[in-house]
Amino acid sequence: MMRMPLPVKLFLYVMACGVLALPLDAYAAAAPGINALSVTTGADGSQTYTLSIQVLALMTALTLLPTALIMMTSFTRIIIVLAILRQALGTAQTPTNQILIGLALFLTFFIMAPVFDKAYQDGVQPYMNEQMPVQEALAHASEPFRNFMMAQTRDSDLALFARISGKESIESPDQVPFTLLVPAFITSELKTAFQIGFLLFIPFLIIDLVVASVLMAMGMMMLSPLIISLPFKIMLFVLVDGWALVIGTLASSFYV
Repeated sequence: MMRMPLPVKLFLYVMACGVLALPLDAYAAAAPGINALSVTTGADGSQTYTLSIQVLALMTALTLLPTALIMMTSFTRIIIVLAILRQALGTAQTPTNQILIGLALFLTFFIMAPVFDKAYQDGVQPYMNEQMPVQEALAHASEPFRNFMMAQTRDSDLALFARISGKESIESPDQVPFTLLVPAFITSELKTAFQIGFLLFIPFLIIDLVVASVLMAMGMMMLSPLIISLPFKIMLFVLVDGWALVIGTLASSFYV
């Protein structure tokens, strides 16, 4: 017979003691169980689900919240531009990923504040005041996000996904479903972010080329141009107030 290791024996012993130490009334109280689903029909025909189902739906929605924050707001464009800027400066991991994500997150809250406020006033607040059902509240709350994404999405990207999905008969922006609008918005954001990143890369690339040419002319081929060009790139970025220019340009690019 195979012998169990001592740590395994101790673990099983502790678990057995813990189970046996439970009072009998705890088993009796747990025996009936919890009603997972119960629906109450009101006088007007509306239905109210039990609290456990509401909590389950809320927790499921919270798991999708990070994805919605990244893919339906300005976060994607901001974080890509900041990452390209760090690469152009050549500062390796400075600023760190945590700083870039935090900066992009709070800048996203700043840019999306009008959208969040309108969604709360049009959908969330009336629903909490029991002035409209949940379906109507969701429709009103999603309308500001639809308008924001439509304003940032290129017509060519919308046409691309409409052609792929076979929904080329869309006549107005109000008829564009979210399943089509979200991927088109993400594609447009990626394209815009790389365009901004390309423009940011040019001045730093020129500095690298100039420093590399000077070192080559002086015969210092064993010296890395990145070591010499890094102070000049940081000095240029600081002198032109680069962070204010980049962040201000990113913020204003969503409302032009």
